[in-house]
Amino acid sequence: MGISRDIIVGIDAGTSVIKAVAFDFAGRQLASAAVRNAYTSHSDGGATQPLGRTWDDCATALRGLGEKVEGLAARCAALSVTAQGDGTWLIDDKGDPVTDAWLWLDARAAPTVATLSGSQQDRARFERTGTGLNTCQQGAQLAHMDCHHPEILNGTATAFHCKDWLYFKLTGQRATDPSEASFTFGDFRTRQYSDTVIDALGLAHRRSLLPEIIDGTEVTHPLSEGAAAQTGLLAGTPVSLGYVDMVMTALGAGVHTGDRGAACSTVGSTGVHMRAVTSDKVVLNDEGTGYVICLPAQNMVTQVQTNMAATLNLDWVLAMAGDLLEEFGTTVCHAELVARIDRWMAGSEVGQLVYHPYISDAGERGPFVDATARAGLIGMTSQHRFGDIVRAVIEGLGMAARDCYAAMGAMPSELRLTGGAARSSALRSVLAGALDTPVRISFREEAGAAGAAMMAAVAIGAYPTMEDCVATWVTPLLGEPEVPDAALVRTYGSLFQSYQSSRRALVPVWHGLAAHRNGSDPNSRELGSAFKEVKK
Repeated sequence: MGISRDIIVGIDAGTSVIKAVAFDFAGRQLASAAVRNAYTSHSDGGATQPLGRTWDDCATALRGLGEKVEGLAARCAALSVTAQGDGTWLIDDKGDPVTDAWLWLDARAAPTVATLSGSQQDRARFERTGTGLNTCQQGAQLAHMDCHHPEILNGTATAFHCKDWLYFKLTGQRATDPSEASFTFGDFRTRQYSDTVIDALGLAHRRSLLPEIIDGTEVTHPLSEGAAAQTGLLAGTPVSLGYVDMVMTALGAGVHTGDRGAACSTVGSTGVHMRAVTSDKVVLNDEGTGYVICLPAQNMVTQVQTNMAATLNLDWVLAMAGDLLEEFGTTVCHAELVARIDRWMAGSEVGQLVYHPYISDAGERGPFVDATARAGLIGMTSQHRFGDIVRAVIEGLGMAARDCYAAMGAMPSELRLTGGAARSSALRSVLAGALDTPVRISFREEAGAAGAAMMAAVAIGAYPTMEDCVATWVTPLLGEPEVPDAALVRTYGSLFQSYQSSRRALVPVWHGLAAHRNGSDPNSRELGSAFKEVKK
């Protein structure tokens, strides 16, 4: 009796962790394996990752999954790969890395972004991509390399994103997907490259670096002999190229279930806020910020605003408590501090302080873009205690989410949550009150890998459409709606006005502090950043 091919594998290669996850055809998670993946930060603002090590880590994760799932190689019907978004992964004509990848965290393209975003062509670029220009993106990074390091591009044959590189190593095919291709170099309506966008980036003479665009719900390529030997899977296994990790996670968590007005937020180290709409319903804001990212569904895209830091803010405030306790000879682990959050919240008064959660060294990118933005706490008196600060930080995350959704139109009719922090009842209550909308948690453990695996499931015909796959893989894993508390809605409606007005007023302060730290002119256009503050 032959072995049934009853497993689909999803790969999710994040900046810090690469995961390989096995699902059955009904979307049940069977097992997962993870490998830590590291990057290097440089004094000049660079953030890099070796291509070879990232592939080795991916192969190791797949082998580890094989150790957990009996007969995985013979049972694997298909696999799909998604990965961290943006960034630049370059290979030569032989398929070898040209240099270490520039990650989405890399800020070296800042001066180039300042120049490009101030050009007359930038609005036309934005209207096609739906995406504000920033240093995260491959378009900006290639333009910067072209100007300052042309020798790198002169030795390059193909410019990949992370998932594209892994797909190349799995199949030998040079390709990218419609999501990253269109929000970086193309038009989200056609899902193809756009001459207008490429010209606006000054990269017409580098167009040959851009790979073919394929849709992983329609096209697969076989796992190569070499990749099979490294991963422990069988050569010839169909491989699907997933979309970028943000939309794969949102897809797996419930952004597209056919419910009008539903949205999805991923509350992890960063905050990602997105809503699914048809491409003709996209609202492009006057400020030119955010992303429009295609979904692997007919004529569907996501409007996206992303906070540079979400739970990083909580990590910061809890780390301060841990450091203070250590000074007195008491060691408390992070998990123990997290367990006390609800107690601190219960002992503090709602909506008394304004906290701007711009704790990242890279500033903020949604719904405004400014690398000099910094976290701040407003309204403190001698009566406030540590619990009040913890509450303010969590409420700041709620305010930041509302700020992002406000930039995309009306508040969601329902919010689906994923990410580690979504397990916090306190955070869910704050988000429901801040957005005045019911919140539902997704119980999908590995939403990004699931989203990728769903693409492979459709590609091999296990489901006729993505909507059919969503109905089985996603909707049953959504929890019951948690309705907002009316008193919180009123309080947070008022607090949000103070949050927005104060963050706008702080812009010159941020710029002045950056100039002070850098010893530069506070009026310089290139104040250590290509991020421009956009006045609303």
